[in-house]
Amino acid sequence: MQPQSRWAPIAGFALASSANQMAWLVFAPVTTGAAAHYGVSATQVGLLSEVFPAMYVLLALPAARAVGRSLRFWLSAGALLSALGTLVRLGGLERGGFWWVLTGQVLVAGAQPLLLNSVTALARRYLRPQDRPVGIAVGSAGTFLGFVLAFVAAAIFGATRAGLLLALGAAYAVAGAVLVVRALVLTPCPYGSDANARPTGLAELRELWGDQVMRGLVGFVFVGFGVFVSLTTWAQPLLQPAGVDARQSDTLLAIMVLGGVASSAVLPPIVARRGWQLPALVVAGVGTITACSVLAGVPNLLGAALGLCLVGVLLLPGLPVMLEVAERRCGEGAAAGAGLLWLAGQAGGIVVAVVAGLVEGTPAVAFALLAGVIALAAPSARRLKGQLSSPANAPPER
Repeated sequence: MQPQSRWAPIAGFALASSANQMAWLVFAPVTTGAAAHYGVSATQVGLLSEVFPAMYVLLALPAARAVGRSLRFWLSAGALLSALGTLVRLGGLERGGFWWVLTGQVLVAGAQPLLLNSVTALARRYLRPQDRPVGIAVGSAGTFLGFVLAFVAAAIFGATRAGLLLALGAAYAVAGAVLVVRALVLTPCPYGSDANARPTGLAELRELWGDQVMRGLVGFVFVGFGVFVSLTTWAQPLLQPAGVDARQSDTLLAIMVLGGVASSAVLPPIVARRGWQLPALVVAGVGTITACSVLAGVPNLLGAALGLCLVGVLLLPGLPVMLEVAERRCGEGAAAGAGLLWLAGQAGGIVVAVVAGLVEGTPAVAFALLAGVIALAAPSARRLKGQLSSPANAPPER
């Protein structure tokens, strides 16, 4: 008889990860106001968000190796480092405290790879095989929830109340860190241990890259996450010529991500149970192309609402779907598989956002470009055709 699933570490992870993501994006909706508050340029405030993908690209693979070797220790370390970074940011409560905030952001960004790379390994260690798709979906939805909290907190408090904004983020991060560390210390680990984990070195990464399914997933997540990051980065200036003001665009972005949180918690377990992984990814791609086409061709508030909601509900669940596939394909190397996918996503976020920024002055062209980027996933879909399977038909774990 299988041991019971242990959900406390999953719940703690969801809180700690959402606090980390909230810290990432909390200033993005209020860049101009934050620049005035701290007495710096908008470009400098942009560093508070841009440091996260840059740090992830640098630290993704070392973090995957660390998490694979000692999940409890390094996940706890990531949660505590994230909380410490939010506390350091409190040194910037007064006007002119920008460098305190930037220092804290670097610490929080350094914790991000340890947290994100843990989601599949955590589900694998603490949950029964049939419960793992739900655990990965809940963990991913918690991560996305941080985006919503960032937009909502910024809308409520704004940059003029930066102290309250930072204090709220710190309290949430500390609570998340305490809960996840407590759960990891007190909860028995019924499935596997650090001793069984596969190391993550160059040979293991070459083996992962040699897996046709993993290469296909990397292609999907690169373009998908790239488009999502581009929309969260450029939605406000792209929608402004259509008469959508900053508050409306922030509200639409919050609704977009909230829809993604809900669908990420509900849809991936159904997809995994029925073996619909490839159809789900194809629907996400076609739906996102349709959404970007609506954003390009219907330049008004209604078109923006429809397009962004489609992106949230259809695109975001693709990530937990792919993480669940990676968990099954990679076996005890689940942390490495998650790290590879998150690395591809963050790299896509950097590349696609930069390219979209070059045509930011012509919204129709920018949205059409994003639709074209998603279409680039077609070769990945062909690569995955006939390769993805339901858990019952999955290849033996290595």
